[in-house]
Amino acid sequence: MPSLAESMDALRTIAESRAVATLAKTFHAAGHEFALVGGPVRDALLGREVTDLDFTTSARPDETRAILDGISKNVWDLGRDFGTIAAKVYGETVEITTYRAEIYRDDSRKPEVTYGDTIEDDLVRRDFTMNALALMLPELRLVDVSGGVEDLLAGRIRTPGSPESSFTDDPLRMLRAARFASQLGFEVVADTQAAMVEFAPRLEIISAERIRDEFVKLMAADDPVPGIRLLVDTGLADQFLPELPALKATQDDHGRHKDVYEHSLTVLRQAIELENERRPEGVDPEPDTVLRIASLLHDIGKPATRRFERGGVTFHHHDVVGAKLAKKRLRELRFDNDSVKRVARLIELHLRFFGYSDQQWSDSAVRRYVRDAGEELARLHILTRADVTTRNRRKAERLEHAYDDIEHRIVELSEAEELAAVRPELDGEQIMALLGIPPGPLVGKAYKYLLELRLDEGIIGADAAEARLRAWYAEQG
Repeated sequence: MPSLAESMDALRTIAESRAVATLAKTFHAAGHEFALVGGPVRDALLGREVTDLDFTTSARPDETRAILDGISKNVWDLGRDFGTIAAKVYGETVEITTYRAEIYRDDSRKPEVTYGDTIEDDLVRRDFTMNALALMLPELRLVDVSGGVEDLLAGRIRTPGSPESSFTDDPLRMLRAARFASQLGFEVVADTQAAMVEFAPRLEIISAERIRDEFVKLMAADDPVPGIRLLVDTGLADQFLPELPALKATQDDHGRHKDVYEHSLTVLRQAIELENERRPEGVDPEPDTVLRIASLLHDIGKPATRRFERGGVTFHHHDVVGAKLAKKRLRELRFDNDSVKRVARLIELHLRFFGYSDQQWSDSAVRRYVRDAGEELARLHILTRADVTTRNRRKAERLEHAYDDIEHRIVELSEAEELAAVRPELDGEQIMALLGIPPGPLVGKAYKYLLELRLDEGIIGADAAEARLRAWYAEQG
């Protein structure tokens, strides 16, 4: 963490920007308090990049709207029921929320919002002390009502008031604690963690969409593992992702040095390392949450498929079962269809390569591997490599060399055959013209035959494809 002087310089730079200075001056002239609050203040004090500008004010939403209409042509209600108005001011997107206090009723998924009158009352109701910080503008006065600066220095996650009251007000804060533990590398204090255990069942009143968004933010952290461990240890994961804690009781197929849960966390970390290593130069480091979720969940089919056979443990078809479980769970969390499909496909295919490590595939098998992976091939490369966590150095090196080989063969075949877009050498129109048949199921069967021919033998040329198609058609009677 930078020195206090450096942190205040960072805050002063934000306050002196054209957009912020204009807002502060305008709200002050209208007789209202105005402050930069929460995450931006926290990140500036930590020396982290400030990407979002969140403000709070004593002005009520209608007053805020009227003030913003005077300085911006682009103003909208981001959540009027929650007292939040947004605007574009000199190119900066800003969110301004009226001082407030909100309480969840026992049976409600939405908070009842009441407005407060002082910055101190507003800060006390916030989630954690490190976010209960405000920089009053334009006077540049730092307001810290609950020791937030001390907690930042100590790397602590603590609620401003009692954690029981905080998590009763908004149970999603428990997930936010796990996310901040990963994002900032902070420790959740004992009483706060104990309250997470006690109030974990209360997460049921939170909408699936809000839980999903918080989980995705956690998975986007540089190292999501500390937060994931916290979710599992406190019982929060049982509430929305029970397949994950279920892995703790399932020994891996070696049955020696770690359970499937620890293996999955290792795979996740290794996948993130490979994701960063393989990112093309010049591409923004956007976290690949599809890859990360697939890595975390790739073995969730093991508990349901565990069998004890001949003194050992097997998990036959856990890839297929895991893909179905992941698809069901992610749909319940309201993930978009595309993400659900991609995660499930990666889980379904994550074991395919290990047959190659035992016996080198034919060109036909390599083509099918690429065809089946489709757009997920680059992710599948990473997941499959990350899935090697054995402590047997010789075995690990053998698997690494085998995957180096298959990637090399894919590149060679792709250059020779445009492997990424494997198609029959005759399309549907050509099939109908050649065989003299109308559109219908028979055209589809012919197309599938030619596709299998293409996968098995590669490019054989249009003339040979026509001859083989005629012979196949004759056999159909």
